[in-house]
Amino acid sequence: MKIKYESVTGAVEEIDVSAEYGEFIVASRREESNSDRRHRYHAAFSLDGAQYEGQDFAADETPESEYLTRERNQRLYAAMDRLTSVQRRRLEMYADGMSFREIARLEGIDHKQIKKSVEQARKKIRNIF
Repeated sequence: MKIKYESVTGAVEEIDVSAEYGEFIVASRREESNSDRRHRYHAAFSLDGAQYEGQDFAADETPESEYLTRERNQRLYAAMDRLTSVQRRRLEMYADGMSFREIARLEGIDHKQIKKSVEQARKKIRNIF
C-alpha cells in the first residue's frame, strides 16, 4: 500500500508500507480530520464565564448543556439497544469513519448489503429517537 507523506519541508512523497500499517494511518488521518471538523463547527463556551471572568475562563459546558447531553445519550443508547447485533456493529464501524466498502471487505460480503443494513439501522433509530 502506498501512503502520501508530507515532510517538514513541504515535499510530498509516496512511501510503500504494509497493508496493516497503511490501514492504521488512513484510519488515524480520518479520525483526525473528523475531529477537526467537529471541533471547528461545534465549539461551545459559556457566555456567563466570558462576562465575569473573561474569555480565557469561559466554561465549555454549562449544567444545562451537560443535562441535555446526558439525556440525549440515554435516548440514543436505548435506541441502539433495539438494533440487531449485526446492525449495531456495522453502524458503529460506519460511525467510526469506515466506508461501506471497507466494512464489506472485513465481513466478506457485498457493500450494497452493508449500505442497506446501515440505512435500516439509521431509520430504526430515527423512528425511535
